[in-house]
Amino acid sequence: MSMIRDLRAVVRPALRPAFRKTSPAYSNYDATRDPSASSAVVDCAVYRDGRRVQRGVCLTPREAMRQVRDGGGFAWIGLHEPTEEEFAGIAAEFGLHPLAVEDAVHAHQRPKLERYDDTLFTVFKTIHYVEHAELTATSEVVETGEVMCFTGPDFVITVRHGGQGSLKELRHRLQDDPELLGKGPSAVLHSIADHVVDGYLSVAAAVQDDIDVVETEVFAAPAKGSPRGVDAGRIYQLKREVLEFKRAVTPLLRPMQLLSERPMRLVDPDIQKYFRDVSDHLERVHEQVVGFDELLNSILQANLAQATVAQNEDMRKITAWAGIIAVPTMICGVYGMNFDHMPELHWKYGYPMVMGAIVGICFTIHRALHRNGWL
Repeated sequence: MSMIRDLRAVVRPALRPAFRKTSPAYSNYDATRDPSASSAVVDCAVYRDGRRVQRGVCLTPREAMRQVRDGGGFAWIGLHEPTEEEFAGIAAEFGLHPLAVEDAVHAHQRPKLERYDDTLFTVFKTIHYVEHAELTATSEVVETGEVMCFTGPDFVITVRHGGQGSLKELRHRLQDDPELLGKGPSAVLHSIADHVVDGYLSVAAAVQDDIDVVETEVFAAPAKGSPRGVDAGRIYQLKREVLEFKRAVTPLLRPMQLLSERPMRLVDPDIQKYFRDVSDHLERVHEQVVGFDELLNSILQANLAQATVAQNEDMRKITAWAGIIAVPTMICGVYGMNFDHMPELHWKYGYPMVMGAIVGICFTIHRALHRNGWL
């Protein structure tokens, strides 16, 4: 082990000058400056045999790697939304690939798993359910963030974007499980994946409740005097949020499958078994999200069909009343003509007879239309 650490200490500094020339982010990098001076560093620690070396102390990345090279173990560095300048020193210190560094800094990446030499670069989309009193056409249902993870032989670097998805509690839970943490950086990678997918499960349950509410409102009988149907904008907004959820889950299926099935030098074989459980949970969430999308399509179509049926019913009623009103209009129009010689024009019972005929005919038409369901 000491021979390997000595070799890393020689090879990495030799690679850094050429590496820094490949990206503009490193043009202003000062090798004499400690890269951890950045405020983006949330926590940095060294772990040996599953235990934190200096509990409660946040080291600098340079000091953490010095301790790893001298005494073994691995370093876990957590960052939150670093800039190019803030991340340049850390990337050069650990020999991270420029393409992965660019993705980690600029965020808005698709979930993926990539390998650069002796480093795995994994991107996770975090999902947070936004509580709301009532779903509207502009309600935000899910909020997304990102967690990037660089996993090397003796280090883990996590880069988080967004206000949600903090890894602080996850780090504390791992520190309370030395046996798992003793498996090395791959144990941290698994815990992050498990943490993200567990978040998907809870969000899926909350979104299911929202869909159930909308579905009940669409198919429930409307109260008297209340408008029929549900605002289609609410259904469409919920569908858009589900699609955002789907974009976070679906691309992660392949990376989790690779981590659970394909042997990798950087992943402990014992930890690989745990990735299978994460992959199974992710498959279940994916099936739920696909089901949400299809169900919302059906609900939207049913709501539009109900609106069409309601419009047809209204048009039938309008047509029926127009037919009834046409009777007195026609009779009055006939007797409103200014002819001198017209039957019953000067008859004593002419007016009562005409009014009786109007009422009788209108009543008969109304009864027939009501019996046929038009009124």
